[in-house]
Amino acid sequence: MYEHDVIVVGAGGAGLRAAIAAHEEGADVALVTKLHPVRSHTGAAEGGINAAIRDGDSWEDHAYDTMKGSDYLGDAPAIETLCQDSPKETIQLEHWGMAFSREEDGSVSQRPFGGLSFPRTTYAGAETGHHLLHTMYEQVVKRGIQVYDEWYVTRLAVTNHDDPEERDCHGVVAYDIKSGKVEGFTARNGVILTTGGLGQVFDHTTNAVANTGDGAAMAYRAGVPLEDMEFIQFHPTTLPSTGVLISEGVRGEGGILYNSEGERFMFEHGYANNEGELASRDVVARAELTEVNNGRGVDDEYVHLDMRHLGEERIIDRLENILHLAEDFEGVNALEEPMPVKPGQHYAMGGVETDENGETCISGLYAAGECACVSVHGANRLGGNALPELIVFGARAGRHAAGKDLGEAEITTGKTEDTEIGEVETPVEPGTVGTPEDAVADGGTAVTKPSQTVETALEAERARVETLIEKDEGVQQAELRAKLQKSMTQNVNVFRNEDGLKQALRDIREVREAFENVYVNDPSRTFNTDLIHTIEMRNLIDLAEAITLGALARDEFRGAHWRQEHQERKDENWLKHTLLSWNEGTPELWFKPSILEGAEKKYEPKIRSY
Repeated sequence: MYEHDVIVVGAGGAGLRAAIAAHEEGADVALVTKLHPVRSHTGAAEGGINAAIRDGDSWEDHAYDTMKGSDYLGDAPAIETLCQDSPKETIQLEHWGMAFSREEDGSVSQRPFGGLSFPRTTYAGAETGHHLLHTMYEQVVKRGIQVYDEWYVTRLAVTNHDDPEERDCHGVVAYDIKSGKVEGFTARNGVILTTGGLGQVFDHTTNAVANTGDGAAMAYRAGVPLEDMEFIQFHPTTLPSTGVLISEGVRGEGGILYNSEGERFMFEHGYANNEGELASRDVVARAELTEVNNGRGVDDEYVHLDMRHLGEERIIDRLENILHLAEDFEGVNALEEPMPVKPGQHYAMGGVETDENGETCISGLYAAGECACVSVHGANRLGGNALPELIVFGARAGRHAAGKDLGEAEITTGKTEDTEIGEVETPVEPGTVGTPEDAVADGGTAVTKPSQTVETALEAERARVETLIEKDEGVQQAELRAKLQKSMTQNVNVFRNEDGLKQALRDIREVREAFENVYVNDPSRTFNTDLIHTIEMRNLIDLAEAITLGALARDEFRGAHWRQEHQERKDENWLKHTLLSWNEGTPELWFKPSILEGAEKKYEPKIRSY
């Protein structure tokens, strides 16, 4: 059994920043991560960090752009916190040695990005996330913060009170990939989930293979609501063969999108008459697929992104990494020909419900980064707002978990007097199959002594792992994962309709039922990737179902959520967040209003055009 004040699960951008912040407050902090920190998916972020640091810009303008980009579903306290804190956090990175791109006068470079009224995206070439990750990992090493590298957290240790808001999180259970041991970690002050995205729910994604939504799924089963899961961002420019991301920085520098007829369709077909390629991501992704569906796609699959006119010097200076990606994965020399691109799953706007200090409704449990929903992004995230979310809310969660008083949060968690119970008609019964194992508090115990709570969770997890390894027949997770991903990509993509969403729920149910008979083919105890993928598969099933239930319930068109039968934003009914609670194994749908009242102004919903 290991013990620390604060345990951070995951060591990407949010996790590293949380660990540093907790350490600065005097906490004994440890990172428990299934990947080495510098292998975290934050390293794949290319575009930049939005921060109002230049004359003529302001955090207020950044906040307005973010609220507009969210299609008025973001929460004003979270958005204003992000925009106020991002400049100082960005400058802190620079002081720690992050190699930002520079202008000739030595000032930090900023580029235009989609949906922004000012060029406020601070960047380091086309490898901003890579530089950010290494800069903060250096600080972790410098401070001597304990890193449990390649330890996969598979269960939270949570008490089993009937009301989730009375539960306490006392630690986690993790599988040591190198040795095969399953051990417990007790957290004296708090556990912070920073496990990143859930892209492996889909088969065409920019996300790494490790991005399986572990933190969100574990928190959900422990009793924390999942918020706004239906809002999935499909990035407009991914490489068709792999899903590898082509940075929005290409369009920010002046890259142009063309259809098969050589038309600059963002303008010529009226998708974004003012901003063109720099419209918000949801607008551009829908435009590209509309072109393909109307017969103007290249090879009936993708469009072209052209940056040749920018010139070799500028491309190599600011976008050199893009040249390598296009050449390595598509065989295209982007200095001489356009790149093929199409939308691909990129980001989850929804996640674990938290307040602006990272706290969930379970005492001692925090979340930050993409696995969390505070809600900064609402129905659609602006490019360049993910990295500041990591550092701003990672820092706040770390400080709060370590005991610093950040004041009373304005955003509530859990059910309140504003809660509205929802209903959605489904073709199959969602949730667990039969008698739910771990349905309440995911293996929690009524014992409140922290070490006993962790010990109980540890025993349950060891038994589960042994069962998976010792079973010698059944179905393999790979077959189930392929079926789930295919259905989600086909039915819960950029364009959605009722029939497709209901078909996805049927497919998810079939996968869930088959998963009851899953087994691990590899009997080894060390580096057992089959075991890891099987544990991940359970998380993918729960999250796919949550995404689809939210999408079926929200009968409007808002941000990244497009419904064929509902082609308008319905502010009178839907200025509210969708929440799902794991109610003894059955998803319970409910809603709470979005917060449009900021510190000094109210953000009035307007028609969102670019």
